[in-house]
Amino acid sequence: MSHRWRAAAALVAVSALGACSGGDEGTVTLERGALERGALERGDDEATTTRDPGEATAPPPTTTVATTTTTTGFTVAAPQPAGPPCPSIPAASQPDPNRPTYLMDVDVRPDEGVVEGRLTVRFTPDLPTDRLVFRLWPNGPRAAGAGALLEAGPVLLGSNVPAPTEQPDPTTLVVPLPDGLDADQRIEATVPWTLTLPGPAKDRVANQDGAVRLGSFFPILAWEPGVGWTTEPPTAAFAEASTAPVADYSYTVNVPAGYQVLASGTLDRGRWVATAHRDVAISAGRFTIVEGVAAAPQPVKVRIGVHEGIDDDPNAYLDRVVRSLTDFGARYGAYPYESFSLAVTPGFTGGIEYPGHVMQGPGSIGRTTPHEVAHQWFYGLVGNDQGRDPWLDEGLASWAEARFEGTLDAFAAKDIPGDVEGRTGQPMTFWESRQSSYYRGVYVQGALALGALGSPALVDCALRLYVAQQSFAIARPDDLVGALTQVFPDAEATLARFGALP
Repeated sequence: MSHRWRAAAALVAVSALGACSGGDEGTVTLERGALERGALERGDDEATTTRDPGEATAPPPTTTVATTTTTTGFTVAAPQPAGPPCPSIPAASQPDPNRPTYLMDVDVRPDEGVVEGRLTVRFTPDLPTDRLVFRLWPNGPRAAGAGALLEAGPVLLGSNVPAPTEQPDPTTLVVPLPDGLDADQRIEATVPWTLTLPGPAKDRVANQDGAVRLGSFFPILAWEPGVGWTTEPPTAAFAEASTAPVADYSYTVNVPAGYQVLASGTLDRGRWVATAHRDVAISAGRFTIVEGVAAAPQPVKVRIGVHEGIDDDPNAYLDRVVRSLTDFGARYGAYPYESFSLAVTPGFTGGIEYPGHVMQGPGSIGRTTPHEVAHQWFYGLVGNDQGRDPWLDEGLASWAEARFEGTLDAFAAKDIPGDVEGRTGQPMTFWESRQSSYYRGVYVQGALALGALGSPALVDCALRLYVAQQSFAIARPDDLVGALTQVFPDAEATLARFGALP
């Protein structure tokens, strides 16, 4: 075993695009009061309303959240006793001990517009399979349309002889396994890759003014435990379309002199170590960096970087991130990682979420910041297919955002989404309104449906239960309905009334 694999193995043997808080780019009209209160601003995060960092927000619930801190880079919430009518909350689920491990080296060359890398992944399926499937998400319609291109290969399977591969579409790289792979049988694959950066782009992959954003930027295995390979086509919207299992990452990032890096995980002796992360992201630039600690409820190291030439105050972002992490750690269970970072870079508005790292645009300190922090629970910790079931992360993150901001009055009392109507004047279902506006159909309808269940404090209780049950897993709507029903027996009927079920 090489020294680098010893470092990776010191982690616990650990889609997917998991990134973006954003909807489509259509316009949305909501009542002016709601906008001014910061509750239901545009879902594509175009809004740049700034709230005074010192302004009071809704206090976190009084429930004490106990935690179990592991020695391997992640934290899980301990059981919580019942507090009628809230049921007892079990200990949070732990990540699969057979999760994939990625060992990767990344070389970022902004002046050339290129990122080169090489990864070795160890993968153990829980079902038999006859292939490996890597997704190349920078080749999706949005990123590729801006000029991004991810080229991967040759693929090596434990030897120096390249394995045959197939590429049925730009985002899918298939490696046939003639001998097959049994459940619980491990395989190792090495893949060199080259990413051509697109230049300025309002997306997770961009290169502008000396700042580089890298999200879902490398070949990533698209396996859903218990299901198999996920091969849905990528979305053309400012949204996600895949799933990836949590994995352990150990990676280096080489940048030019004068550059700094903010990324998923914790820097340890020159390597970034990200344990039980669904995906990883990197921001490289010339940052003014400030640091702090959040009690979420265990200490979490927070680093905020604002790229040169941007006037935003990093300390203001630090204050909102620390308070958001503290609030959500009490509401929904322990923040699972040892660190969190946020980078403010030029060229886009709103935010893009990854486990442990968030990218935001200038002037986005308002509702965007707590929304992206909430995604650490609703996408980062509890995964979902953001193309198939986007409301499981965007709707729930919008709810958490409004709880933090104290702005539930904008929608929680509405048991019928009367402000989301079609031309006939009849309320639109979740899926109908999604076609009209991604934001209306995903952010607003999801939050409205939760608000219609009953007491906000009990909704938070049910979401704590959901997080505990689904931590480190890939959830589906039935999983959320099951948790909500334990607190609200009519939850399924309520969500169905809003069309929030497939």
